[in-house]
Amino acid sequence: MADPNSNPDTNPDTRLRTPSRTERHRTAASGQGFLRQVVVVYAVGALFLALAAVVWLGGEVLLLLFACILLALLLYMASTKVQRWMPVSRGVALTIVVVASCVVIGLGGWLMAPQIGEQSGTLADALPKALDKVRAMLEDMPLLRSLGASLPSNEDLMRQMGSVLPRTGLFFSGLLGVIGNIAIILFVGIYFAAQPRLYIEGIITLAPFGKRERVREVLEEIATTLSQWLAGKLLSMLVVAVASTAGLLLLDVPLALVLGILAGLLDFVPYVGPIMAGVPAVLVAFSESPATALYVVLLFVFIQTAEGYLLLPLVERRTVSLPPALTIMMQALLGAMWGFAGVALATPIAAVAAVLVSMLYVQDMLGDPVRTPSESGDAG
Repeated sequence: MADPNSNPDTNPDTRLRTPSRTERHRTAASGQGFLRQVVVVYAVGALFLALAAVVWLGGEVLLLLFACILLALLLYMASTKVQRWMPVSRGVALTIVVVASCVVIGLGGWLMAPQIGEQSGTLADALPKALDKVRAMLEDMPLLRSLGASLPSNEDLMRQMGSVLPRTGLFFSGLLGVIGNIAIILFVGIYFAAQPRLYIEGIITLAPFGKRERVREVLEEIATTLSQWLAGKLLSMLVVAVASTAGLLLLDVPLALVLGILAGLLDFVPYVGPIMAGVPAVLVAFSESPATALYVVLLFVFIQTAEGYLLLPLVERRTVSLPPALTIMMQALLGAMWGFAGVALATPIAAVAAVLVSMLYVQDMLGDPVRTPSESGDAG
């Protein structure tokens, strides 16, 4: 007679030790799920490393592409305004904007080029002389003599500037490089502005089918944020250029026109740009007298204070407000990687980063319905 305990189906101890078929399937599924998670983690890590390598090795090309996108947005905004005023197609409106821009720039250059060229050449000669005068004045002050000794000589200063220029990236790589980069930005920007939907739909096609509508919303928010930031920044640059030129003329500072234009152009770079514009203006004024230099310092402080407390709040109420700490950290990071070109484009890149973080991470992953940068500006 067979032992009943020899049958694994009737022996309770055996049933406890031998997993059932369901349990074996569950264990196998759990192992496959863990393996899938490992593969996903490694794939995401490899993708991140690949993107980091592309940014590191091709960062200057990406900066050039970003500059083309900014110009395309500017042309697109202007052509949209033309369409509101005139019943024409997008292509005709864009043609009007491009032709009008060329006429205005050409006419302005023809009228002011001789004076700007003369003042630019004079500025290059005036700065070394102003530095010599500063050193001589500091030598006469015992408390500041060590500071004067620490200033670099004119030859060292020119050598340091020459070593810095290659690090300024695409925009300062020699005359031919400047002309080539400007041509690329102009032509690619015009092509982007002429057919924006073609490139937007191409990017959306790369996303999974179920996520394409969200990708479209993110791209539209990025375009809105950059367009609003550009509009506010252009207004701010114009006000700073006019105010700086007028103030320097009232103070009877030499080279007021070129110094004012330089102040307006460098205002594109928040925080860093006004300092870079103020240094040559103060040095030129110091060549006249220390009192004039002090007045110029007060002038630039007044302009930047008025811009920060009066103009920017009015502009940001209808455009975009970015956290100052985010902007400064982005300038430091991109400046260390790509020099002045990275510093110049750090603020719009920070605006794009703010949109991506707020929409893809905070809204989608955390479920927090925070405002995007453009919505925060509109709410202000």
